[in-house]
Amino acid sequence: MSYQEILYHADSRIATITLNRPDKLNAWTAVMEKEVRQAMYEAESDEAVRVIILTGAGRGFCAGADMSLLSGIAQQGLAQTDGHALRNSANGAERANVRPDFQMKYTYFPSLRKPVIAAVNGHAVGLGFILSLYCDLRFASDAARFGTAFARRGLIAEYGLAWLLPRLIGPANALDMLLSARIVEAQEALRMGLVNRVIPQESFMEGVRAYASELANNVSPRSMRVIKSQIYNAMFQTLGEAFEASEDEMIQSLQSEDFKEGVAHFLEKRAPAFNGR
Repeated sequence: MSYQEILYHADSRIATITLNRPDKLNAWTAVMEKEVRQAMYEAESDEAVRVIILTGAGRGFCAGADMSLLSGIAQQGLAQTDGHALRNSANGAERANVRPDFQMKYTYFPSLRKPVIAAVNGHAVGLGFILSLYCDLRFASDAARFGTAFARRGLIAEYGLAWLLPRLIGPANALDMLLSARIVEAQEALRMGLVNRVIPQESFMEGVRAYASELANNVSPRSMRVIKSQIYNAMFQTLGEAFEASEDEMIQSLQSEDFKEGVAHFLEKRAPAFNGR
């Protein structure tokens, strides 16, 4: 599949999706939104891919929504067509066995059956910040910067951010970032739990790919798929419900081919050959 505003590359069991408007710091457009979603589904359906990386070309990850859209709305008001574009959109058919919460604009990342790593190479601001949060893991270069921007534009916590951000960094840190809209540097983001790790810029993508390769080659794809689903579904469950769901999943895992391979490769002291079943 060909794309206009992103790059897609898959090799060594890793799919890399790169936002590709470097002259605009990868500012988000309607075209980019559609293409990222298509690329995510392409990677998900490719049996050779086990891990997905989302990053940006050039100096930025994503500088937020393209200002031409916001400038037009500010000057001329919100037309009906603009309002529709800003609202949630499934952008395609409903996904089977996926809760409605994970079928809206940007919230579909948790429904993907493979782990998604945000490789934040530079500024992730506004909508770019939200995009990174919907990924499962966030790795930042030491040049990365994070900011919400919304309060400084007369806007609010968009696209479920008020639900998502406090769960990642706690209500106090979330309120700080949202109310002040200040820029947070990589090391502070690490301290507040916003990112999983910080990697020097000169070796950034090598470090991200090394982690992704560890998942792709040494971990059961079936286990990753089920664990990811457990984590996100548990956000809506009681402890008892999560416990019962895990018992059902355990019974199924004990009957899986990946479980048999997991025991066999350990006992035989060799590299695993998981097939995801």
